[in-house]
Amino acid sequence: FLCLFYVLYNFKCSQSLPILKMDILCGFGDKYQRLLCILCISKHFLTFEEFNGKPDSLYFNDGQRRIDFVLVYEDESRKETNKKGSNEKQRLVDDKLVFVKVHAPWEVLCTYAEIMHIKLPLKPNDLKTRSSAFDNFNWFTKLLQVDESIIKPEQEFFTAPFEKNRMNDFYIQDRDTFFNPATRSRIVYFILSRIMYQVRDNVKKFGINKLVSSGIYKAAFPLHDCNFSSPSEDLSCPNERYLLYREWAHPRSIYKKQPLDLIRKYYGEKIGIYFAWLGYYTQMLLLAAIVGVACFLYGYFTQDNCTWSKEVCDPDIGGQIIMCPQCDDECPFWSLNVTCESSKKLCIFDSFGTLVFAVFMGVWVTLFLEFWKRRQAELEYEWDTVELQQEEQPRPEYEAQCTHVVINEITQEEERVPFTTWGKCIRVTLCASAVFFWILLIIASVIGIIVYRLSVFVIFSVNLRKISNGTDPIQKYVTPQMATSITASLISFIIIMILNTIYEKVAIMITNFELPRTQTDYENSLTMKMFLFQFVNYYSSCFYIAFFKGKFVGYPGDPVYWLGKYRNEECDPGGCLFELTTQLIIIMGGKAIWNNIQEVLLPWVMNMFGRCNTVSGAEKITPRWEQDYHLQPMGKLGLFYEYLEMIIQFGFVTLFVASFPLAPLLALVNNILEIRVDAWKLTTQYRRMVPEKARDIGAWQPIMQGIAILAVVTNAMIIAFTSDMIPRLVYYWSFSIPPYGDHPSYTMEGYINISLSIFNTADFKSRVKESPYAGSKYYTCRYRDFRYPPGHEQEYKHNIYYWHVIAAKLAFIIVMEHIIYSVKFFISYVIPDVSKSTKSKIKREKYLTQKLLHENHLKDMTKNIGVIAEKMIGAVVDNNLRPKSD
Repeated sequence: FLCLFYVLYNFKCSQSLPILKMDILCGFGDKYQRLLCILCISKHFLTFEEFNGKPDSLYFNDGQRRIDFVLVYEDESRKETNKKGSNEKQRLVDDKLVFVKVHAPWEVLCTYAEIMHIKLPLKPNDLKTRSSAFDNFNWFTKLLQVDESIIKPEQEFFTAPFEKNRMNDFYIQDRDTFFNPATRSRIVYFILSRIMYQVRDNVKKFGINKLVSSGIYKAAFPLHDCNFSSPSEDLSCPNERYLLYREWAHPRSIYKKQPLDLIRKYYGEKIGIYFAWLGYYTQMLLLAAIVGVACFLYGYFTQDNCTWSKEVCDPDIGGQIIMCPQCDDECPFWSLNVTCESSKKLCIFDSFGTLVFAVFMGVWVTLFLEFWKRRQAELEYEWDTVELQQEEQPRPEYEAQCTHVVINEITQEEERVPFTTWGKCIRVTLCASAVFFWILLIIASVIGIIVYRLSVFVIFSVNLRKISNGTDPIQKYVTPQMATSITASLISFIIIMILNTIYEKVAIMITNFELPRTQTDYENSLTMKMFLFQFVNYYSSCFYIAFFKGKFVGYPGDPVYWLGKYRNEECDPGGCLFELTTQLIIIMGGKAIWNNIQEVLLPWVMNMFGRCNTVSGAEKITPRWEQDYHLQPMGKLGLFYEYLEMIIQFGFVTLFVASFPLAPLLALVNNILEIRVDAWKLTTQYRRMVPEKARDIGAWQPIMQGIAILAVVTNAMIIAFTSDMIPRLVYYWSFSIPPYGDHPSYTMEGYINISLSIFNTADFKSRVKESPYAGSKYYTCRYRDFRYPPGHEQEYKHNIYYWHVIAAKLAFIIVMEHIIYSVKFFISYVIPDVSKSTKSKIKREKYLTQKLLHENHLKDMTKNIGVIAEKMIGAVVDNNLRPKSD
């Protein structure tokens, strides 16, 4: 009654990759699929042994073979036994788990190191490091550095791609340590991800990821080397996890620099480059935060000198100005001086310092990107990822679909690809259409929120007046604008979260259908799709407030209606710039607090729940692999959401910084905590990730460059169209003095009067038969615009002041953009992407590596030729000494 099957092992060459092939005669369940996978990998590196009772041990019982990977599955037979057991206390989660420990022998490591083009040491690096200009400040920087007696600096080597036939050329002092644990895990995962375990209906199933996702295996992961809170009792253990927690993730190390080399060694280059980028971004934010705080303090201490704000708060000026209602039916008239407090706050942000800071940030973002490129080039050299693109292998999902044969244009040889050129065009078109559809869906949701704001504003204006009955506290704190904004924000938040959850799965499906060749291509494609969606999702409300709200409202006698039904929304009494500032504070602050709380609490609670279901230390000794199993998996997308979170923050810091100069300070504080929170998660709450190579931060680099270019335009337009800086400057220099003004010298007095146009309440139009304000006690009211008064031959038309302001705004945008772009391009040209010293090091290492390999090759050839020559000479001598036959 057992399912009959056989396994045919056939080493076959496919794109230089030896792959285990299995032919299956009949179908079988999960149990047999798992058995087949175990049989396959056992040909390489798998043995079965019991636990040796040492909880910190990373080796098999012989103490020689290292455990490089662990596979976990549930034994159904044990599960059935537990179901039939008595009422005694049972830990079912532990009892039914089986841990398969995987070890890679030396021959397997050497074979696949050559296949994967892994760079390994040739000889110690004897290049001298140049002295830095900051060496004179060693007394200060030493306080920020990690103690070298605790974390010793890594020895540098000249490296080259490994070749088995040149094994003697490599720096092999000890076979057990030549391949470090991270490299061993990479090789094992490379093999596991390419093992085929089933072919059914011409559909190939292969790889440990497929087995884990389908539930056949519960988990697959490399081991942490020790407990994070205490060093291992095993003297051979390097205790790198403990050192990372103590010197990197612990709160007391928050002021210290990150041990990037140890992070890279333990977790791989991909995680190392993320923390290197995040640390460098945080360092650069320090300068932006200092300048931003200085501009904020300038606005704070000069707000008492803000003449137009004084006029708003003056009972004899602002108190006597009656503003027009902001809706058609029952909205009341209101006095201008009710905006006194908001106008004072607006003076802090809408000052000359804001202009200076916007220009500075346009230059700062260029400096950050250019200097990061240089730092990234240094890390490429130090971490041996300069030629990474040449060694990156195709994804197993890509290889499985390679059914079409084409001729390679370079080699003129046949190779297999998953689809033809026409098929690729169809896939790209379908994927782009799907992404465009979801972006349109987000825009539709934003339009729906706007329509909601326009429709309920009138309802809140009428109902809150009836509920309050003139009670001042309610009218002061629960205004129609506040009620509309809060409810609209809640609805928008719910829609964003729902669409985020759905689109994440859709984006992965689209990228899988697109079938990128390498893992880097896959992540870059997914990054672009997710960022386009998130860009619209997070920034749409800010763009609406900054560039659309209050811009197309008409005037009280002829308002503009949205969709022909809803009257366009006007700015809050404090102005649209202050509302944009408030929006940024809420989004940046709330998002940072929520993300950090979620990142800390969620894995901590999940792990605590997992530990509650395991046997306590008093009942049994828990081995390292079982401890790691109960940690949280990192997830398929790895660091994607960490990058996305920081790039969204980068957009807030640069795109809308003209309205909120404290944004870099908030980002700086958040990033200091973010580094340590991410470090704490990796070292204490998550399983060890499979180390991966990475040359750079991938598609996030061009995304930041695009944001930097867009930021110049958005900040220029915020200053020109959202703030009142340009109208005030036009009034000060042109309309405060003759021929337009009455003041003998330049002044801001009278600006409020000229910036508010006059409207005759008798000219109110209503969509009902009769205007609701026909019997009002006010004959005129004021509104924010630059139009001729009633009775003028061009009444309610834009006056000359309006056209002066428009011309000044356009001129300001053009001048500011050209100046900042010119400076940006000049900086990009002057600062090379790779420093001269790094270029010299790369060339020097390549020269010495080639020379070393060439010399060793010549020595081998000379030795071989010498042996051959000696044999030939010996043969000749023997022939000469041999007596001649008659």
